[in-house]
Amino acid sequence: MAATTPPPARKRRSNWQLLMANRLAAAGLFLFGFIVIVALLAPVLPLPNPDITDQPNRLLPPFSAGHLFGTDHLGRDILSRLIWGTQVSLLVGISATALAALFGSLIGLVAGYARGATDSVLMRFVDMLMAFPYILLAIAIVAALGPGLLNALYAIAIVNIPFFARNIRGVTVSIRNREFVDAARLSGKGHAAVLFTEVLPNVLPVIVITMSTTVGWMILETAGLSFLGLGAQPPTSDLGSMLGQARAQLFTAPHASIVPGIMIFILVMSINLLGDGIRDVLDPRLRSGALDRPMPVTRIARKTRPAPTLPDAPALVVENLSTGFDTGDAITPAIRDVSFRLGKGECLGLIGESGSGKSVTALSLMGLVASPPGVITDGAVYIEGKDVLSLREQELIGLRGARVAYVFQDPLTTLHPLFTVGEQIAEAILAHDPIGRQAAHSRAVALMETVGIRDAASRASAYPHELSGGQRQRIGIAMALANDPDIIIADEPTTALDVTVQARILELLQQLRRERGLALLLITHDFGVVAQVCDRVAVMKNGEIVEQGDTRAILRDPQHDYTKRLIACVPELGEGHGFLDRVRPLFAEARP
Repeated sequence: MAATTPPPARKRRSNWQLLMANRLAAAGLFLFGFIVIVALLAPVLPLPNPDITDQPNRLLPPFSAGHLFGTDHLGRDILSRLIWGTQVSLLVGISATALAALFGSLIGLVAGYARGATDSVLMRFVDMLMAFPYILLAIAIVAALGPGLLNALYAIAIVNIPFFARNIRGVTVSIRNREFVDAARLSGKGHAAVLFTEVLPNVLPVIVITMSTTVGWMILETAGLSFLGLGAQPPTSDLGSMLGQARAQLFTAPHASIVPGIMIFILVMSINLLGDGIRDVLDPRLRSGALDRPMPVTRIARKTRPAPTLPDAPALVVENLSTGFDTGDAITPAIRDVSFRLGKGECLGLIGESGSGKSVTALSLMGLVASPPGVITDGAVYIEGKDVLSLREQELIGLRGARVAYVFQDPLTTLHPLFTVGEQIAEAILAHDPIGRQAAHSRAVALMETVGIRDAASRASAYPHELSGGQRQRIGIAMALANDPDIIIADEPTTALDVTVQARILELLQQLRRERGLALLLITHDFGVVAQVCDRVAVMKNGEIVEQGDTRAILRDPQHDYTKRLIACVPELGEGHGFLDRVRPLFAEARP
């Protein structure tokens, strides 16, 4: 059998590519960049002096000769004052953000790391600042220091310190007891070194994100103070003071206030759009598409295939299924040309090492691969002759949980932590059969008894964290059985369990398969499990099925080298050091 080709190396998009892929963020970047460049070039642009008055030419309308945006009530050129005022607003807004981020982040880091009395004292100070309405507090600070642009900057920075302190403290508290921080302490690092070399690098993206989304708000606050006459003082102007000086002419010369108002809107919107884009780029989950808006069905980019003619009408037929992930420049394949059949009442084991494509295959069957970036690029999935991937969205959603059910690997992450297990099983029932909450609860208790949960009536009111790993996995199986499905897809349901609990779960699946005639697709990396429960096996490597057939036949005479290595990894009782002697040559041959 020909060796499978390894999948192409996945090309990660750079931060710039990720930012440009977000159209709104890219628009915000270019717009904000244009505004910044024009503001910085104000000294060299052919603009009239923004402070020179010209009473004979006061309140000229836009597009007047020599005055593109007209003049204000003192005859000053509005375009010139707009560009110089934007420069001042940007300088004050960015400076205030930097000061608030510096002191707020420092308070949050120290409070979150030290905890105890230090945390209480610092956070009570922050709470005291937050107890006042921020704009009134800013006005009070400026009133105490005196009107002026620099004092307005200090006031805006001070009232925003609590915002940074609260955010950074929360992140620091979640990091301070992580294993890598404990390891740094054990290595002999002092508290300051741990704080600034271990905690701060993990908090820094949050600080940058908070800053990027706060600059626009700071500019608005500065403009508000200047509008009230507490910020920029004549002859210096910023966007807020331009609005304040033009309010008296709002009805006689509206352009004098509309122009700076539009500029504030454009400036703040561009900063907010850019800030949202920076926030997403700094989150590594975006690189896998995890932060994109999910679709209810995996995106499908393939041609419809005719249904095959099958005399035995198996429960599930998969033909040439291919799924990839959109990385921006191309679609990186995850599984390629996967084909298999699952008969009624049969158990098929899909086996392979981690990363071989087993879970992607399982999720692709019901269009559950996160999309974007997941894309089904080819193939078909048939249930009783119907191409599942050609069904309408509501029809496909109706199949999930009713005809085809999933049992996932870690029930602690798939069960909702804030609802009782009984409520969650009942919810699975009500999603397809509106029989009423009381009846659904009764059926949920009965299902819990079916899967071997002792004292099911009282355990139904337990939360997932109150159950053991084996009990949670049984709850997951009960949810899968809630609507009497024809097919159960079990994605490594025993990986996180100890050997005795694993055996009980496998025995339970076997029992349910015999009693209910279920077709079971069991995903695993353990040939010992396959030998115990599976009728047939399909071996997957690098996104392709390299060998499949009857379990006993493959165990007795495997054809593919990869299958031989997987089987060799199953130790035999009493083998001792002979296990290593048997396995070592097989893996030595596999090296390039």
